[in-house]
Amino acid sequence: MRIAMVGTRGVPARYGGFETAVEEVGRRLADRGHRVVVYCRSAGRPGDRPRRHLGMDLVHLPAARRRALETLSHSALSVGHVLGHRPDAAIVFNAANAPLLPAFRAARIPVATHVDGLEWKRAKWGPIGQRYYRMAESMAVRWSDALIADAQGMSDYYRSEFGAPTTLLTYGAPLIAPGTDRLAELELEPGGFHLAVARFEPENHVDLIVDGYRRSAATKPLVVVGSAPYADAYTRTVHGLADARVRFLGGVWDQEQLDQLYAHSYTYLHGHSVGGTNPSLLRAIGAGAAVLAFDVDFNREVVAEAGRYFSSPADVAGLLEAAESDPAGVRRAGRRSRELAAQYDWDSVAAGYEQLALDLAGRQYPARRPTGRRSPATLPAPTLLPVPRSADPERVVDIATAAVRRAGGGQR
Repeated sequence: MRIAMVGTRGVPARYGGFETAVEEVGRRLADRGHRVVVYCRSAGRPGDRPRRHLGMDLVHLPAARRRALETLSHSALSVGHVLGHRPDAAIVFNAANAPLLPAFRAARIPVATHVDGLEWKRAKWGPIGQRYYRMAESMAVRWSDALIADAQGMSDYYRSEFGAPTTLLTYGAPLIAPGTDRLAELELEPGGFHLAVARFEPENHVDLIVDGYRRSAATKPLVVVGSAPYADAYTRTVHGLADARVRFLGGVWDQEQLDQLYAHSYTYLHGHSVGGTNPSLLRAIGAGAAVLAFDVDFNREVVAEAGRYFSSPADVAGLLEAAESDPAGVRRAGRRSRELAAQYDWDSVAAGYEQLALDLAGRQYPARRPTGRRSPATLPAPTLLPVPRSADPERVVDIATAAVRRAGGGQR
C-alpha cells in the first residue's frame, strides 16, 4: 500500500509523541513492504533535509513561523501534495488539522485522524484557540473515515461526547538498559538524581514539580530536561521557582544520553495532564524508572499501582521525601514499571496501524459517520485540573471558519 502520514513535524523524530509514533510505526510498515510517505516541516539548510529515513520517503514543506498557524499551514500544503499523489490511505495526526479533512473526502482518499489529547485544555491557547480545538474535535468526528485514540481515556471521551467509535492504538515502550558512561558528562551518578522531562507548558506542570521539589528536604538534585518554543514567560516562571539543587539541562537530543538519564534516575517525575498516553512516560517505565506522576486518568492507565501520584507542590515534596527514605520501595516500583512496559509493544502497535490502513484502503468502514454534534456525557471526561489561560489571539480560527464554509457548514 501507499500510506501518507500528515500533520507532524516529521522524521527523524526529535520533538514529541507524534513524531516518535510516525518514526516507529512508519519504519515497521516500510519493512513490511509498504510505501510510507511522511510529510516534514522544512528546517535547516536544504542539503540537511534527507529524502529517505529508515525506509520512509520524506516530503519537506514549509510552515508559517507563528504558533497559531504553524501546524495548519504546513498540513494544508501537505494535503495539496497528497491530493496530487493519491495514496491508498492517509493518516492525519492532530485533530487541529480537521478543517482539511473535507479535501480528502472530496478526493475519495480514505483518511484516519489521530485525535491526540484534549488540546482545548492546553493553557497556551486562549479562548479563541480553545473554541477552535473543540470545533476541530467535532469536525474530526464528522469528516474522518476512522478515529485513532492512543489511550482508553480518549476512546471513552469520544464515545461519551460524540457517540463516535475509535481505534485504540497506543505507543510503544522500548525496554532499555543503557550504560552509565554518558552521565559523567553531566557530572551525575546512577541513582543520584531525580528527573523530569517535559516541554515547558503549563499543562505539563513543570512549575508544580520544581516548586514542590524546592519545598522538600530532598538531598538528591532535580534534573530538568526540556524547553519550549513560544513559552518564554512560563520558562522564566519555572526557573524562578528553583533553588540551587535544581539543574536545568535544556533540550537533550542525544537519545543515548537521555536513555541513561531515564534508566539511572532515582525517581522520574511526570507532570503531563492532557495528552493521552505519553511517550516520555512510556520510555521512563521501559527504563525501569520509579514514577511520580500527576494524578490524571491517562497517567494512572499507564503506571497503575507502580506509580505514586501528586496534584500539588505539597504532594511532590512529600513523595520525594518518602522516596528518598525508602530505597527498597523505589527499586520495587522500578521493577514493576518495567513489567508494565512490556504491554506497550511497537511491533503490535504497527500491526494495528497496518490493519487500519488495510481497512481504509478496502473501504471497510461505515459509510455514514457520526454527526459531530456533542451529546450529554454518559461517561465522565478524564479528570483534569484547571490551568490558567493565556490571552493570545489565534488567527487560525479564521482559516478554520473558511474551511467549514467551503465544506458546507460541516454538513455533507
